[in-house]
Amino acid sequence: MSAPAPPAQRIDKWLWHARFFRTRSTATAAVASGHIRVSHGAATRRVGRASFAVRPGDILTIPQAGTVRVVRVVELAERRGPASTARRLYEEVAGVAGD
Repeated sequence: MSAPAPPAQRIDKWLWHARFFRTRSTATAAVASGHIRVSHGAATRRVGRASFAVRPGDILTIPQAGTVRVVRVVELAERRGPASTARRLYEEVAGVAGD
């Protein structure tokens, strides 16, 4: 018997719940652009589908407004809440200034 799969959430919903984007459609477009990367363990890949599942522990690289944000997924969310709740969904790993 295999172990149950850890909980996961669509990347577009998670990005919207965590308030990286104002609307879910903007989050979906950002993912579809292929510029968001997800690292899980030693594997890193570009994501191009909004249905890609993220899990706690995944590290996301998100280009945003001239900067690149690198965050670790800490929690998943059922709904989009206030900014204080959104900040609990992730922790900053590093920040890189963009050109």
